[in-house]
Amino acid sequence: MKERRDKFRKILIDNDIDAILIKSKSNKRYIGALPGSGVKVLITKDDDYQIMDGRYINEASEVTSGFTNIVHEQGKNYIKVVKEILGSRNRVGVEPNQILLKEYLNLKDFDLEINLLDDELEWIRRCKDIYEIKSIKKACEITDKVFKEILDNIRIGMKEYELSALIQYLSISNGASGMAFDTIVASGKRGSMPHGRPTDKEFAAHEFITIDFGIIYEGYQSDMTRTICIDEPDPKLRKIYDIVLEAQMAGVNYIKAGVACKDVDKHVRDIISGYGFGEYFTHGLGHGIGIGDGELPILNSKSNTILEEGMVMSCEPGIYIPNTCGVRIEDDVLIENGVGVVLNNTSKDLIILEGK
Repeated sequence: MKERRDKFRKILIDNDIDAILIKSKSNKRYIGALPGSGVKVLITKDDDYQIMDGRYINEASEVTSGFTNIVHEQGKNYIKVVKEILGSRNRVGVEPNQILLKEYLNLKDFDLEINLLDDELEWIRRCKDIYEIKSIKKACEITDKVFKEILDNIRIGMKEYELSALIQYLSISNGASGMAFDTIVASGKRGSMPHGRPTDKEFAAHEFITIDFGIIYEGYQSDMTRTICIDEPDPKLRKIYDIVLEAQMAGVNYIKAGVACKDVDKHVRDIISGYGFGEYFTHGLGHGIGIGDGELPILNSKSNTILEEGMVMSCEPGIYIPNTCGVRIEDDVLIENGVGVVLNNTSKDLIILEGK
């Protein structure tokens, strides 16, 4: 973990600042700090600090190392502690999507010069090491196992809520520490909502069911989507599925070290557009997979990021037709030996369950 903290510390030199204040759970977890919201990390040129109230000190002493732990009274302003640590130094880098307006003003009240970082911290996390890759692979393995187990339970009349609850139960039972995000279960017309949260809608025959979930294992996440059907779908729906499958597999094959993210997105988007469904692919192709928020790379039309060895990302094209259906197929892809390797073993052939 010290090596990771030293990578963050290099940002101080590159940006000519005195310290970095870290609040995001993902960045704290990456450097071995407690991820709790009551813990703030301050990295200076000389030391690394965990600033917290008394609720966290016992856990911090037991499970973290390499930090100077400073406890302040619960409810008191932690920024005063930051000022005391820095003394006459005053240039502080902050995560712009984490700092609250109140905190921003408090930093100014203590005469601290605020430097808004871009994605420098997340950029350091972009390529995964052996330990990280091992954890992500295990998360994908658990995800595959859970998906296989739920298939025997899906039936006509089952509610989206029920399936979502079953996925969470089986995930924890199979070794996950939690869910990576709120599980998406969207069936029938609701499948046209890319982030459709489960409702009390019941599954019906001949409708697509989009299932998108991920789990957390040793702090690292998985993210997989499959679209299935109970009994045979209408041939028009089957055609849409086949288009998405073709595009998704082409995207996986296009993912290679040295390729620009926007070019992968375009390659897949052109396939879907070629079939006349371009307007119904309404989101970017993929995002980084790892600890959580802010993972790079981002695969969309604006991303100039060049893919590198050790990056892990989702490849998840979809077609969403309002009041009709939605189809999305998603894998997690690791760049290994220069090429994209799918980490999920669940089949992408259309799974058709027998109505019951």
